[in-house]
Amino acid sequence: MAPEVGTEAPDFTLKDQNKQEFTLSSFRGAKNVLVVFYPFAFSGVCTGELTAVREDLASFQNDDVQILAVSVDHSFALKAWADAEGYEFPLLADFWPHGEVARAYGVFNDSAGFALRGTFLVDKTGVVRFAEVNGPGEARDQDAWRKALAAV
Repeated sequence: MAPEVGTEAPDFTLKDQNKQEFTLSSFRGAKNVLVVFYPFAFSGVCTGELTAVREDLASFQNDDVQILAVSVDHSFALKAWADAEGYEFPLLADFWPHGEVARAYGVFNDSAGFALRGTFLVDKTGVVRFAEVNGPGEARDQDAWRKALAAV
């Protein structure tokens, strides 16, 4: 089950496409964190969503907020995708144990083996302030993310 608004976000540590380690709790007291789960690198809807993030990165990664995009892809695939698309924000690999972080957030699709489109805004105290879960083919509206960020 996905963490509800007002509850503490499950902590995690994952490596990005550059093998840099990111721990959610390390941002406490410093930045809000937008945790964005997506099914697969190189897929159409995922590329569209993260390209929209790339095009307006200052809204999602700045002095007050950090975006962490998470999929079950291997870091090598994420590196190739980031290089191909010009993504300069962390793409975290929830590869092994497969989907462990996605499970903690209630967005892992066990039968298909990938993460659903879950979006969670975690404030500077580690509390979930926005939560949204969409199915695999349902693109998200980043305007909802901007509104949630403006409210924290």
